[in-house]
Amino acid sequence: MFKLDNVCYRYKAGTQDVLKNVNAEMEAGKLHAIVGPSGSGKTTLLSIMAGMDRPMEGAVYIDGEDLSKLDLDRYRREKVSMVFQAFHLFPLLTAMENVCYPMETLGVSRKKAMERAKPLLESVGIDGDKYSRYPSNLSGGEQQRVAIARALASGAKLILADEPTGNLDSANGNAVMDILRYLAHERSYCVIIVTHNPEIAESADQVFRMKDGKLEVKTHERDDHARYRKP
Repeated sequence: MFKLDNVCYRYKAGTQDVLKNVNAEMEAGKLHAIVGPSGSGKTTLLSIMAGMDRPMEGAVYIDGEDLSKLDLDRYRREKVSMVFQAFHLFPLLTAMENVCYPMETLGVSRKKAMERAKPLLESVGIDGDKYSRYPSNLSGGEQQRVAIARALASGAKLILADEPTGNLDSANGNAVMDILRYLAHERSYCVIIVTHNPEIAESADQVFRMKDGKLEVKTHERDDHARYRKP
C-alpha cells in the first residue's frame, strides 16, 4: 500500500542529508512503528509520507501511484490522516464538531456528517454528553480518542501517528494503542506510528529503526496478534 523508494532529503540551508536512501514498504492490515533518537529524521520522514514535504531524490508511492504526480491537497484530504501527540483538536469546536469537520470540507452536509460522526466516536469510546464537550473539558485520553475518530472521518486508510501516546499516562496510552491495532488488524488500515516508547514499538507488526537518516527494518511475525485487545 505504501512504499518509500531511495528517499533522500536535505534542508535548504543544510549541508548534510537528513534522509539517506530510505527504502521501506508498509501494507494495510499491519501496525508499523518508526523509532530512533531525536534528530535521526523520523519527523522529516513522517512529513514526507504525509505529503507535506517532497523528497529531494527518490519517490513515495501509495497504491502504486507516485505522490509527486498526485494532487497533494487532495491526497491529504482523502488518502492520509494524521494523529498528533498534542491532539490538535479545534478548541472552539465540540468533540462532535471536530469529527464532522473533515467530512464537511469534503462537501458532506452537517446532518449527514453528524450521522457518520456518532458511530466513529462510539467506536473509540466517546459517547453520551461527551459529544457536546469542548476539548478543554475532556481528559487527555479522551482528546486523543476524538483525534483518532476525526482521522477516520475522511475515509483515508492510511493513518500516520506522531507520538500518539506521548502526552498520555500508561492506561490511556495502552487504550489508544489498542484502538490503532484494532484499526490495522481488524479494519485493514495501514497504521504508521513514530514513537520513543520501546514497549509500543515492540508490540507493532513491523519496526523501523532510524539512525542518522538511515532506516533499518526489523519484522515481527504475529500469527495470533496476541497483544491485541479489541477496544
